[in-house]
Amino acid sequence: MRPALIEVAKVSKAFGGVVANRSLSLHVAEGSITALIGPNGSGKTTLFNCIVGQHPVDSGAIWFGGREISRLSVQRIARLGMLRNFQQTRVFGRMSALDNMLISASHRNGAWREMISRPPRALVDKAGRLLEFVGLQAKRHLAAGSLSFGQQRLLELAMSLMNEPRALLLDEPTAGINPTLINGLIERLKDVNREFGVTLFVIEHNMRVVMDLAQHVYCLSHGELLADGPPERIRRDPRVIDAYLGAQ
Repeated sequence: MRPALIEVAKVSKAFGGVVANRSLSLHVAEGSITALIGPNGSGKTTLFNCIVGQHPVDSGAIWFGGREISRLSVQRIARLGMLRNFQQTRVFGRMSALDNMLISASHRNGAWREMISRPPRALVDKAGRLLEFVGLQAKRHLAAGSLSFGQQRLLELAMSLMNEPRALLLDEPTAGINPTLINGLIERLKDVNREFGVTLFVIEHNMRVVMDLAQHVYCLSHGELLADGPPERIRRDPRVIDAYLGAQ
C-alpha cells in the first residue's frame, strides 16, 4: 500500500447549526488518482476547502506529505505543492493563453507585470511545452476567453503544472464540457498522473468518468463517510446505490 500524501483524520466542519463534515477520515495515496463522490450537499466541496486551507477545521487534523496543515493558509499550503481547481474556470479572459501561463508562475518567480513584459526564456519554453502537452500550443496567442470551456479547463490544468504541484484537487473537472471531449480530458489527467507524478484528488458526479479515471473512491453522504474502495466495488455497494447512484 502506497503511503498517504493527503491524510484527513476525524475532521469536522460546521456552518452555524449545519454540519457539513462530521468526523471524516480518509487518505489519498501518493501517486494515486482518488475520487470523491456523493449527492449534492454531502460535504465534498467543504472537505476540499478544508484541505486547501480555505476553511479552518473545527476539529480533527489534516496532513500533507507528513506535515500537519490544518491551520495553514491557502498560500502556504500551495507553496508546499497542493493546488486546487474549481468548478468554474478561473482564467484571465482578455489575456492570451501564454500570458495566463506566465502569470500562474509569477508568485514563485516574480511580479506578474514583469513576468508578462520580460518573461525569462526558460519559463516561456516551459509554458510552451505544457501548452503543447494539453493541445493548446497553436492557440497560445489567443485570448483565453475565446477558448471553449473545455479548452479553458485544459489551460487551467497547464497553468497548475507550471507550479510543479505534488497534488491537484479538481472539483468536477468534466462538468460543462462537451461529452465528445470528455474522453480526451480523462486521458490528459491520466497523463498528468503518470508522466508528471502528480497525485489527483477529484470530485466528480459522472460515474463513467469515475470508473475510467479513479483507482480508489470515497463516497460521502450527509457529511459522513458512507463507503470507500475500488470503483467497481463502490458501484455495486447497496448503500451507495441507495444514497447516490439510484438517484442518477
